[in-house]
Amino acid sequence: MVRRNAPTLRPNRPGQGTGGVVTTRSALGFTKTLGGAPDGGDVPTVEVTQLHTVHELHAVSLPVEAVGEENSPFGARRHVGQIDGGHDLVAQSEVELIRVGLGEGMGLPRRHGVHLGAWRGGAHVSGRRYTSHPVKTTCEAHEGNKVVLSVEIDEADFSRDIDAALSKIGRDLRLPGFRQGKAPRKVLEARIGLEAARGQALQDSIPQYLARAVRENDVDIIATPEIEITGGQLAGPVTFKATCEVRPVVTVPGYAGLRVEIDAPTVSDADIDDVVTAELRRQGTLTDVSRPAGVGDFVVVDLVGSRDGAPVAGLAVDDWSYEIGKKWVSPEFDDKLTGASAGAELTFTDTPNGTEEPADFVVKVTSVQELVVPDLTDEWVAANVEGFDTIAAWKASVAERMTEARWNQVRNSLVEKVTDALVELVSVDAPESMVSADLQRRVQNVVRQFASQGMDLEQWLQATGQEPATFVESFRPASVKAAKVDLALRAVVEAEGLQADDNDVERELAGIADRSNDDAIRQQMMSGSKKKPKLITVDQVRAAYQANDALVDLAAEISKSKALDWLVHNVTYVDPSGATLDSDTVVGHSAADHQHDHDHQHDHDGTDS
Repeated sequence: MVRRNAPTLRPNRPGQGTGGVVTTRSALGFTKTLGGAPDGGDVPTVEVTQLHTVHELHAVSLPVEAVGEENSPFGARRHVGQIDGGHDLVAQSEVELIRVGLGEGMGLPRRHGVHLGAWRGGAHVSGRRYTSHPVKTTCEAHEGNKVVLSVEIDEADFSRDIDAALSKIGRDLRLPGFRQGKAPRKVLEARIGLEAARGQALQDSIPQYLARAVRENDVDIIATPEIEITGGQLAGPVTFKATCEVRPVVTVPGYAGLRVEIDAPTVSDADIDDVVTAELRRQGTLTDVSRPAGVGDFVVVDLVGSRDGAPVAGLAVDDWSYEIGKKWVSPEFDDKLTGASAGAELTFTDTPNGTEEPADFVVKVTSVQELVVPDLTDEWVAANVEGFDTIAAWKASVAERMTEARWNQVRNSLVEKVTDALVELVSVDAPESMVSADLQRRVQNVVRQFASQGMDLEQWLQATGQEPATFVESFRPASVKAAKVDLALRAVVEAEGLQADDNDVERELAGIADRSNDDAIRQQMMSGSKKKPKLITVDQVRAAYQANDALVDLAAEISKSKALDWLVHNVTYVDPSGATLDSDTVVGHSAADHQHDHDHQHDHDGTDS
C-alpha cells in the first residue's frame, strides 16, 4: 500500500526569498533560531506499509551528505573496501507536501517528479508513469542559475480543478436539505461563491501543474520556486510564472589526476615485540616470592575502603589479585603497595579514581607473586601459538595483521580525504540554497537524536553555554563541503559515463526491501511478539518511489556513489613526503578485484532475471 502525505498549507510570504536561513519543524523551539522556510523546499514522503524507515532524497544528498557523518552510505565506521556492495545509498528522513495561498509565493516539492526517461544529474531510468497531456510551458534561462517557467492552464482543465475544489469544500459544509458532502455544485457555488472556489482551486492545483512543467522541462530545482500568478485569478485561462533556482553544472578539471595525501601506517619491531610480550605474559605463571613487591608483580590483597566508617561501593574485596603498575584504584594505591611484603597491612587516605572525595583504605597483603613468562623459542611457539611453528613465522603474521588493522583505520577516513581533495577543484561557490538545505538536515538529525534519548536540546545548549544560532552555524562548513562535493560528483558522473542504469536501480530497490524486512524481523524478535512481521516486496518499494517521482533521484544517488567509488580507485595516493603509495594497498584490493566485483554483480543480475 502506498500513501501520499496529505497536503499541508505552508505558503511563503510575498517577498520571501531563498536566503541562508533555514527552519526545522521540531518541538524544541528551533524555528525561531533557524528562521523561515527551508531553501531546499519540501520533498514527498516515500512510504510503504511496513517500511519502517521513510526514504528521502535531498537537494544535496548522498553520498555527499555522508562525508564524515554517522549516516554515511558506507556506515559510520565503514571503509572504502566496502563501497562496491552498493548498500545504504539512500538517506532516511520524513517530509511533507505543501500548497499555495492565492496571491502568495508557493513552495514546490523539491523532488518534483522528473520525467523518468530524462537524463538529469547522473541518472537515466527508462519508463514513464504519466499519461497526462503536457502542460503549455515555455522555459527561459536567466542569469544566476535561474530559469523562468511560464505556464498556461486551459480553462477546460482548470474547470475540473474548480469542481474538485468545490467537492473538497463541500465535504466539510453542512447545508439544509442535503447530507454532508452531497450538495450539488450549483448549490455550493451559490453558497460559497465561485471566487472562493476558484481561489481554492488555484491553491490546490498550481503546485501540481508546476510539478508537471518542471518534470517535462527537466528542470533540476534546488530551492523553493517563486510563483507569480499572472492571469486567471477571477476568470479565463490561468497563467503563472515560476522562477526556479537550478543546480549549477560544473566541471572539475584535474579530477583524474587528483593526489590525496595520507599517512601510510608502519609497524616497527617494537610494536611487534609488544604483541609477543603480551602473549608470553598471558601464558605465564604466577609464583609466590618472599621479597617485597615491585612494579609488574602481582599481589593478592584484601581491600576495604570507607568514608566516615561507611564502606565505599566497589572498594570491598577479598583475595583480589592485582598487578602493580596498572593504576586502577587511586593515584597513590600502586605506590603504597610497592615495597610491601606478604603479611603487611597498609592504611592510607586517597581519592578513588572517578570520585572527588577521599576515602580511607585498609589493604592487607596476603601474598606477593612474580609472573614467570616462558622463554620464546620455536618449540614454545609450535606448542602454544596455533598455526605457527617458528618465531619468525609468528612475528611475520603479527606484523601483517597489525599493518592491515592500521590500514583499515586509514581507510575509514579515506572517503573524507578524497572528497576534501575533490572540493579543492570546485571553483564556484556552493549555492546558498543547497547549503541551507543540508544545514537544516544536519540540525534536524541532531534534534531527532536528542529527542530519541529523551533529552531537550535547548536545555542542553543552555547548560553548555551555547547560543542556538552559534550551534547551527557550527555545521555550516560541513554543509558547504557537502554542496560542493554534490556538484563535483555529478560532474565526474557526466565525464566518466557513470550513470546508473536500470539494473543498478533495481539492485538498490531490492536492497531497500531487504533492509526494511530485516529491520521488521529484528523488531519483532526484540519485542517477543508471536505475530509474524509484515514484509514488503521490491514491487512495493518501486511503487512507492514511482508514486513520489523519486526513481530518477534514487538513480542520481547511485550514480554519485559510483563516481565516488571511481575516484577512490583512480586517484593517486601520496605520503606526507610526496612519495606515491600503491593504490591497491591503500584501497585494500586491486583494480582487477574491483572490476570482478562489478562483473559478478551484473552476472548475478542476469541469473535473477
